Amino acid sequence: MDDRNGRLPTEAEIAEINARHLIDTPLKPADLLFVFGTREDVCARVEQACRLWRAGYFRWGIVSGGVTPGSDLSECEIIRSAMIARGIPADKILQEHRAMNTGENVMFSLPVIDAALGLNNIRSVICLGNSWTARRYPMTLHRHWPEVEKMLVTVDSFRTPRALWHTDPEFRRRIVNEWDKIEPYKARGFIAEWPAASAIAGS
Repeated sequence: MDDRNGRLPTEAEIAEINARHLIDTPLKPADLLFVFGTREDVCARVEQACRLWRAGYFRWGIVSGGVTPGSDLSECEIIRSAMIARGIPADKILQEHRAMNTGENVMFSLPVIDAALGLNNIRSVICLGNSWTARRYPMTLHRHWPEVEKMLVTVDSFRTPRALWHTDPEFRRRIVNEWDKIEPYKARGFIAEWPAASAIAGS
């Protein structure tokens, strides 16, 4: 069933999305914070990155995102500059300015990380991005960099509580749109299963 804002999920699907897609992972200090570029909720993403930095949750960061229509600056430049203005040292934030989607975020960033830090020296990564994209960030990272431990932090500026996402037409549209990408993307090899089914069941 559809409405003007996209497909309406069933009650069973809402429960499955809550359990398998909109997951929160336990946080511990990581070697790297991977900030996925965005034009949405930039301030919320920057604020969360700065909170994590002040709390000692990462040693290095990378911001990835290219120039999008309507802007002369890359997503990376906009987000990274705001992070620096909020107190994160510039020399602690690596930068990738070409990526136009989540797959490119990862594929274009890995050589940058390797050149600056050495991939073998990174054992844990916190992925930071939009709440509706959720586990697709670490699933993309897992496809290309399975060796590292992955954690997930997401943000949004919806007034609707995340647990009630299905009651907000725009929040619902974004989440269902992302949820519907998971299985096709897995089948095409764009992403890999993460976390393990046993980890989801036990969360």
